[in-house]
Amino acid sequence: MAQKGKVITFRNVKEVPPVPVSLADTLYNKTGGWRYLRPVYEDKRAPCTFNCPSGEDIPVYLGLIAQGRFLEAWEVIRFENPFPAVTGRVCPHPCESECNRNYYGGAISIHRLERFVADIVEEKAPKVTSKPEGPKIAVIGSGPAGLSCAYHLARKGYRVTVFEALPEPGGLMRYGIPNYRLPKEVLMREIAFIEALGVEIRTGMKLGGNLSWGELRDYAAIFLAVGFSKNRGLEVPGENSEGVISALEFLKTLNLEGPGALKALAGKKVAVIGGGNSAMDAARSALRLGADVTIYYRRTREEMPAIPAEIEEAEEEGIRMEFLTAPVEIISSNGRASGVRFIKMRLGEPDSSGRPRPFPIPGSEYTVDVDYVIPAIGQEADLSFLDGIEELKVERGRIKTELSTLAGPRIFAGGDIATGFGTVTHAIGSGKRAALAIDRFLRGEALEGFPPLERNVYAVLRPVSETVVRFEDLNLAYYRWEEPLPPKLIPIEKRRTSFEEVNLGLDVDEAIKEAKRCFACGTCVMCDNCLTFCPDRAISRKGDEAFGYEIDYDYCKGCGVCVSECPRNALSLKEEFGFMKGETQ
Repeated sequence: MAQKGKVITFRNVKEVPPVPVSLADTLYNKTGGWRYLRPVYEDKRAPCTFNCPSGEDIPVYLGLIAQGRFLEAWEVIRFENPFPAVTGRVCPHPCESECNRNYYGGAISIHRLERFVADIVEEKAPKVTSKPEGPKIAVIGSGPAGLSCAYHLARKGYRVTVFEALPEPGGLMRYGIPNYRLPKEVLMREIAFIEALGVEIRTGMKLGGNLSWGELRDYAAIFLAVGFSKNRGLEVPGENSEGVISALEFLKTLNLEGPGALKALAGKKVAVIGGGNSAMDAARSALRLGADVTIYYRRTREEMPAIPAEIEEAEEEGIRMEFLTAPVEIISSNGRASGVRFIKMRLGEPDSSGRPRPFPIPGSEYTVDVDYVIPAIGQEADLSFLDGIEELKVERGRIKTELSTLAGPRIFAGGDIATGFGTVTHAIGSGKRAALAIDRFLRGEALEGFPPLERNVYAVLRPVSETVVRFEDLNLAYYRWEEPLPPKLIPIEKRRTSFEEVNLGLDVDEAIKEAKRCFACGTCVMCDNCLTFCPDRAISRKGDEAFGYEIDYDYCKGCGVCVSECPRNALSLKEEFGFMKGETQ
């Protein structure tokens, strides 16, 4: 920091130099008194993090990847998300659609970098073990919401038992996503990290079946995260015919029993009804089993809710798609499906989803011969375990919660059955939020005013303002136009006949190169621009290798050069206290 200057005093005119000459410095002149705006270092929200359902601190871990610090990057992700290898593969990555790089070369491949760092670290990283000794918590359901809640509670010292109705943990991640998108060994690897923290997972335990509510009385809190386990019906005649199998049951059979259990589909004509991710998963899986597959959807391709890359890959593999059509009857012969009668649709005004509502066109019916029909028009919860439990209320097929997660006395709910969002990443975020709420509840703290989603589980890690950095806030003079690396896929011939993972990961050089494209919006990286361009040399690095800078406000005039030269908008100009009232500070 600048030192205190001294004033030179002349006793008489003879002591005054005959020509101008510097006898001292100007440090005595504290120019900070001129200031009416004050520069402040302020970490802001990057749009990627703002739109991440699990609340990951994306700019920080991308910066660590760019430096080759992969273990640290993985640890930053796992502060918020215990499943980086899973979400790196199956998340629809809304972070990328809002990435400011979209306007300057193309979005950062955040999901591929997340997958990269998880894969490279988790295969070698030792599991952190612990034996929590806090109060006992029961989690019902071992899907992404349940396991996320268990993970965060275990890290806070609670003893968590997860009860799962099915033979293996993972919920939708285990039974609803095919191997070519999410290899099961990847999922089980990340579940093992959670178990190492002392979380007990008991499979084959169904609440309302062989697990009664009475057996949960000794738990300090209960978190319900059973997910959506039933497919919605088509509600058309003939939908109970043999050969009609819901997408959820189809994928569960495939994942539980293997492709051999569905070998009857080989050479058969299969109609998949729907346009979401489950429809894509079912169609692409049926293709790999040797079936002739067509997807039928009642809107157009633009309105399909599936991840765009999944739609493109399905088309590349040869799956046909017919749009603006909906089933009105499953035709059967001797009790077995033999065809589908469709009606053509037209689009009208937007409905509650924001997409145009489809309307049938009278007289446009037509029939298609098929051997199997796989409806994939959405899922719903099986809430039969709530029978006789008056404290818990159901609203529109979901458990009603107050104060975001509280469903009843010491009972919390999250994931699909509470939020209805339906993605793995939203469920992970919901489970984390429930863990934070349960922790508050058991410590006697009020849940009122609890924020919608804490980005940091341990909130003191990196305080961040509510301001979201937009593209126009960045200083592009310090960045180059760079395009993202193209995706790498296995050969198309292998994709059509194998359940081998389709998307290949990045190697080390590719990951570092891609991570370096990140703007680090709103996040100081100590580039020294502010220090270099300050005309008053009022900025200095913090001492003792601490991160960040200090501003000497005795000499900072508030000119704003440091703010304008910050590439990533990690500085702000604030009005000096009292200035607008004519007061001095």
